[in-house]
Amino acid sequence: MGDVANSSIEFHPKPQQQREAPHAGGFGCTLAELCSLMELRGAEALQKVQETYGDVGGLCRRLKTSPTEGLADNTSDLEKRRQIYGQNFIPPKQPKTFLQLVWEALQDVTLIILEVAAIVSLGLSFYAPPGEESEDLLPADGVLIQGNDLKIDESSLTGESDHVRKSADKDPMLLSGTHVMEGSGRMVVTAVGVNSQTGIIFTLLGAGGEEEKKDKKGKQQDGAMESSQTKAKKQDGAVAMEMQPLKSAEGGETEEREKKKANVPKKEKSVLQGKLTKLAVQIGKAGLVMSAVTVIILALYFVIETFVVDGRAWLAECTPVYVQYFVKFFIIGVTVLVVAVPEGLPLAVTISLAYSVKKMMRDNNLVRHLDACETMGNATAICSDKTGTLTTNRMTVVQSYLGDTHYKEVPAPSALTPKILDLLVHAISINSAYTTKILPPEKEGALPRQVGNKTECALLGFVLDLKQDFQPVREQIPEDKLYKVYTFNSVRKSMSTVIRMPDSGFRLFSKGASEILLKKCTNILNSNGELRSFRPRDRDDMVQKIIEPMACDGLRTICIAYRDFSAAQEPDWDNENEVVGDLTCIAVVGIEDPVRPEVPEAIRKCQRAGITVRMVTGDNINTARAIAAKCGIIQPGEDFLCLEGKEFNRRIRNEKGEIEQERLDKVWPKLRVLARSSPTDKHTLVKGIIDSNTGEQRQVVAVTGDGTNDGPALKKADVGFAMGIAGTDVAKEASDIILTDDNFTSIVKAVMWGRNVYDSISKFLQFQLTVNVVAVIVAFTGACITQDSPLKAVQMLWVNLIMDTFASLALATEPPTESLLLRKPYGRDKPLISRTMMKNILGHAVYQLTTIFTLLFVGELFFDIDSGRNAPLHSPPSEHYTIIFNTFVMMQLFNEINARKIHGERNVFHGIFGNPIFCTIVLGTFAIQIVIVQFGGKPFSCSPLSTEQWLWCLFVGAGELVWGQVIATIPTSQLKCLKEAGHGPGKDEMTDEELAEGEEEIDHAERELRRGQILWFRGLNRIQTQIRVVKAFRSSLYEGLEKPESKTSIHNFMATPEFLINDYTHNIPLIDDTDVDENEERLRAPPPPSPNQNNNAIDSGVYLTTRGTKSATSSVFSSRPGSPLHSVETSL
Repeated sequence: MGDVANSSIEFHPKPQQQREAPHAGGFGCTLAELCSLMELRGAEALQKVQETYGDVGGLCRRLKTSPTEGLADNTSDLEKRRQIYGQNFIPPKQPKTFLQLVWEALQDVTLIILEVAAIVSLGLSFYAPPGEESEDLLPADGVLIQGNDLKIDESSLTGESDHVRKSADKDPMLLSGTHVMEGSGRMVVTAVGVNSQTGIIFTLLGAGGEEEKKDKKGKQQDGAMESSQTKAKKQDGAVAMEMQPLKSAEGGETEEREKKKANVPKKEKSVLQGKLTKLAVQIGKAGLVMSAVTVIILALYFVIETFVVDGRAWLAECTPVYVQYFVKFFIIGVTVLVVAVPEGLPLAVTISLAYSVKKMMRDNNLVRHLDACETMGNATAICSDKTGTLTTNRMTVVQSYLGDTHYKEVPAPSALTPKILDLLVHAISINSAYTTKILPPEKEGALPRQVGNKTECALLGFVLDLKQDFQPVREQIPEDKLYKVYTFNSVRKSMSTVIRMPDSGFRLFSKGASEILLKKCTNILNSNGELRSFRPRDRDDMVQKIIEPMACDGLRTICIAYRDFSAAQEPDWDNENEVVGDLTCIAVVGIEDPVRPEVPEAIRKCQRAGITVRMVTGDNINTARAIAAKCGIIQPGEDFLCLEGKEFNRRIRNEKGEIEQERLDKVWPKLRVLARSSPTDKHTLVKGIIDSNTGEQRQVVAVTGDGTNDGPALKKADVGFAMGIAGTDVAKEASDIILTDDNFTSIVKAVMWGRNVYDSISKFLQFQLTVNVVAVIVAFTGACITQDSPLKAVQMLWVNLIMDTFASLALATEPPTESLLLRKPYGRDKPLISRTMMKNILGHAVYQLTTIFTLLFVGELFFDIDSGRNAPLHSPPSEHYTIIFNTFVMMQLFNEINARKIHGERNVFHGIFGNPIFCTIVLGTFAIQIVIVQFGGKPFSCSPLSTEQWLWCLFVGAGELVWGQVIATIPTSQLKCLKEAGHGPGKDEMTDEELAEGEEEIDHAERELRRGQILWFRGLNRIQTQIRVVKAFRSSLYEGLEKPESKTSIHNFMATPEFLINDYTHNIPLIDDTDVDENEERLRAPPPPSPNQNNNAIDSGVYLTTRGTKSATSSVFSSRPGSPLHSVETSL
């Protein structure tokens, strides 16, 4: 939400309802009555409460609960209520058993091929001849007792994005799973767990476990509820829950999508996994052809030699022998297939990502979506928040303007008149969330702990620095005595609180962005604490002499003001613009949020790695520019842009107020700072960069965000980073990675890990494909020439284990190094196998094949041993073929060391001891190889070797290291004949199944190719899942209220940021919120009521007009040079 958010709701747990006759357990309401009550809405619900209980107080009396204190801490009473009304818990759906997960895993095509081969081999081996895981959601249903400017987002239930204003005298019904957008309040709980409206829906969807067998009554609404990560504390028997206001209807959509994913298991598929899957299928097909050809050639060779050349007749008594030969040929073919099918590829991805995710947690990156690791390695742009990410998020007041004096440090209390000091202390203490406070440090010598909103903490710290105390003021005027609260939001950019004075009058305290609030001030306190006139000329003078110098020092300026109302002039409190006006300025303070000391170096690393860092903040342009310069985002002499939100909008929109990609493409490449930006501006920028086709490659954008308003941008980004400390639950839900320390340095580490994942997979690929090529050619050629494979079936399986499981574990767990940040990002279309890798694969294959065939055909002469070629069917293992097998494995072990480097580096041992897993696997494999050769015997087709033979095997294997240096000497640029391999799937290769996946999730390849289509699919899918409950809900929701216009298109129905501009509306931008007041009457001539007013558009001052009024409105704007479209204010 905003910097001065104040949004809390107290919940008073309670039971359910009706007549005076003794009801369940002695309470005046039954469970069924309360469930029935919660199905009603608006005026109908209010009427039901009044008819049955008199008022909400009567309902509380029936339920024997206090509207102010809640339930007493009586264990037996609480248990009794749980028995009658249930507990606030929805039983989770039964997780799949291990065997079910194993069965699903066995459906993989590669594994099916291997399973069939294994079964056939096993069956034939028995044949022998005669004689082998809220945001701030309401956790329960209830009725509002008292509220302050309370607005609820019920989009998760209704699909309507308009915020619903709740009040005890108009619409008091609050439902679980809906979001608190603004304000605060107190409710009495009427239904919990499976008895709440959300619980009933979850039960219908099968998430309620055993409860789904029970018959549920009442209309159903489509909703979603997640366990809120809210802070709960016991206060006099009541449960108080602090809630950050929610700004986006995206939250509900996310929950619905998560809910559907729980029922329909979906497999996340990243770009890298897509490339690997395609490559594995291609290699597998080639292996299948090779294995079939091997079997056919062996069989034909045997038949021709036996029955044609030797002229033997088929004798019945020899049939079992012939069958054994054919079984042997088939097993050889299966062996070739098993070696050729690269089942280790998916395993390597999984191991690498899982290992990276675990290690990234230590680097304060909590990864929610595995594919985000790899995507982050390709990031070309980062749009970062300022507060808390680039700065420490520990706000401190360092300058102030009080009583016509500009203090560069905190003034002594004696320097201020008592009136100014008293007003300042009361304005800060009362007009801030009472949950925000300064607590003593946890450790001696540490700084005091700031709890709550950081900006408010800075102001409270200012009070303490003035040797005053805010707690006595709050005790004198407790929160429930506040007469009216106007909470902070991104439109008003201020917060105001009204209290009743002893003389029956009222006093309003207000604080907010200085350039906005000063426009509403008509007076200011002078050095004596007396009022003097504050005219526009004075305001301009203050901006120039006080606010701009503060902003240039990187300070955020906050104006603190007040206004008195006499008892006779009580205003219409619902008219906020009238109430918060004619103010008297008490002070302007400059708050500093120091840049984190490690951030400048982190940003330099990003820039060196080819990543552009942009700052997107709500602060004014001068503050943002100062912080950007301190961070190193902007450098003196560079060609860059620093824009405010309104100027950004003016540049990217046409005369109709519509965003044009061509205009955006002229802005974003040089844009480094976007100040005074709304959430919609941030979303527009991110979407524009992602959609842009300028430049050599498409941009991959990472975004940081902490507020609920950042949800749309986080979801739109290729990788969304949410703040783990300051972030709201909706921001976290929309993100891919959560920064547990809210530090920009952690993003740089995520880039390193992402690039490391890509490189780890490439290393494994280089190693495995070398083994693949050699093993298949050896098995195929050897079998065709000698009617037997030099590498036996069990030996091949051991080699397969080495090159798949062990190698993927060894090479995929290489730790990242700083050198990864010295190169540019890989392009999205970069092939997995580069020309350098192809050179290494073919080069090492040549060495290994030469060695193996030399040993196969002349090895017995070199070692002076018996030849193993053309051995009888059941002959014992030979030393000849054991040496070939041992040499082959030794070459793979040494080549595994070569595979650690894929960019042509010569020192393949660099950093090898930094990966204990690699060392353990290589040494462990070597030890097991010794055991297999020396003691494996007939099962492994091995004959023990002498020490001399072992040394020769090691010598030839170590030759791989020398040969690797020879290959590195050959310049890749000279090998024009080499081709790259492993490109991602093209547009024409998308299957129907992959297209259908777009309805549930948008993976990166699909988002690139079919972004527009997927948005439509997602809209249609959402409608299909909601249509039944929306129909059932609509009748009760709008009964007694004005019914909205019927939805005639998906545009009307959807309320997501992607649909900001639809086919029948035009957006007229209010470029900056600072112009709202001056243009109030002219611009806010009520637009035609539209049920589809997008909240994001409204928050950013974008208003929708129908086609009938477009031309008139456009002409008004175009003809007025003073309109916001032409009025570009900056504080430069």
